[in-house]
Amino acid sequence: AQLAESGGGLAQPGGSLRLSCAASGFTFGHHAMGWFRQAPGKEREFVAAITYLGTSTYYSDSVKGRFTVSRDNTKNTLYLQMDGLKPEDSADYFCAAARGSYASSDRSAYRYWGQGTQVTVSS
Repeated sequence: AQLAESGGGLAQPGGSLRLSCAASGFTFGHHAMGWFRQAPGKEREFVAAITYLGTSTYYSDSVKGRFTVSRDNTKNTLYLQMDGLKPEDSADYFCAAARGSYASSDRSAYRYWGQGTQVTVSS
């Protein structure tokens, strides 16, 4: 199984970025998916998750109302639309595939992980 993130980069405060995560080697549509992030010197933290059909989404309090998670099961791709970016959003962002169809904020619920894409928010 492979997960490959893309779309990271430099954004100004208040700006937007859209992350993508291309999945292969497993049945993408059978798994809930999540986004996590890790800033230097900090633990990896939950950002957002989406159920296997995309009917339900979940967000951390820090990104709720600014970030939107979505998926296209026909393209085996997960997305994270990030609007209203803040400097504290700077981190490496990782997508992950859950062990089953239920979304979770718990890292241990995820079986496959991508390598991450870096997001930097700075003026």
